[in-house]
Amino acid sequence: MARELVAPEEMKHLVERFNYAPGVKVGNMLYCAGQVGRDANMNVIDSSLEDHIVAAWENVGKVLAAGGCTYEDIVEMTTFHVDLQEQLPLFLEIKDRYIKRTPVPPAWTAIGITELTFPGQLVEIKVIAHIPGE
Repeated sequence: MARELVAPEEMKHLVERFNYAPGVKVGNMLYCAGQVGRDANMNVIDSSLEDHIVAAWENVGKVLAAGGCTYEDIVEMTTFHVDLQEQLPLFLEIKDRYIKRTPVPPAWTAIGITELTFPGQLVEIKVIAHIPGE
C-alpha cells in the first residue's frame, strides 16, 4: 500500500530538518507522529503545564486536519509524560476538551518517562486516526 506524507504547512520544515513525517497516510488510516508543546518555530511552551499540554493537543489537531481527520477520528493514542503522576489529573481534564466522551473512546496508553527530545518538553501525544469516507 502506498504511503503519503501529511505535513501541515507550519511543520513542513520538520521533514527536511529531522527527516520525519508529522503524519503518514496509509489506506484509510492516518499515523500521526508524537506532538509536543511547542510553537511553529520549535520553541517549547514553558508558560505553564496547561499551556504546554494544550499546545501539544493543538499540534495533534493540525496534523489530523492536514490528513483529513478530526479528534473524533482518533482510534488509538499513546502519550508520554515527564512525571506522569503529577501531570495526569490536568492532562485528563484537557484531553476531555479535545476528545469527547463517547461509548467507544480511543484506545490509550500513557507512559511515564524521564525526558523528551528537547529540554523543557513535558508531554508528547501520538495518535492513529481512521480517515472518514475512505
